Amino acid sequence: MANISIIIPTLNEAQSIVNCIYSLQPLRNLCEIIVVDGGSTDNTRQLVQDLVDTVIISAQGRAIQMNTGAQHAKGKVLLFLHADTSLPPSAHNFFAGSIDSGRQWGRFDVQLSGRSPLLKVIAFFMNWRSRLTGIATGDQAIFVSKQLFDAVGHYPEIALMEDIALCTHLNKISSPICLKSPVISSGRRWEQFGIIKTILLMWSLRLRYFFGADPDVLANLYSRGKFWKT
Repeated sequence: MANISIIIPTLNEAQSIVNCIYSLQPLRNLCEIIVVDGGSTDNTRQLVQDLVDTVIISAQGRAIQMNTGAQHAKGKVLLFLHADTSLPPSAHNFFAGSIDSGRQWGRFDVQLSGRSPLLKVIAFFMNWRSRLTGIATGDQAIFVSKQLFDAVGHYPEIALMEDIALCTHLNKISSPICLKSPVISSGRRWEQFGIIKTILLMWSLRLRYFFGADPDVLANLYSRGKFWKT
């Protein structure tokens, strides 16, 4: 039985999923790879079906899909990986070991791919903020022992900010392991909507979530790159 289960939620990720899956092939003997698809209408599932252990069709929603994958996972450690993110070549050093008994979860540093030099600055502050607060984003490939994941009640099945909500619960148990080897995550969204605009949007959404805004409303704004509902 694999000690590690890598869970990848997908929805129409044909353009990016192959790079993600290929980065995992050297780890096939160390882990199981589970793709949980939320009803893609492109050929995402066809592209990965021979390169992963399991493809599951699930109700749509990143938190729902990740929880579904966790339910089927056989590993003692769960790693949640975005479809546009690739693990570092040194990832086997993590998988060959085990999570310290006193710190049962963690994340990687992140590096954003793209043309803008500002993406390096964004990644730096994402990693710095995460170390300071103990809160990780999905781009940083959160990993957690299955026992602890079950104990905190899994991902809250909300439309946005599910990573923040999960980390908040995990932090009450232990601080995260912060691995310096970076995952490579696509900066496509930052470049699509504009670097500065996206920074301001993300801080705005986080602040509104903190003050109790409806995650469904925030998710709609996030998907459209808008500050306000129009």
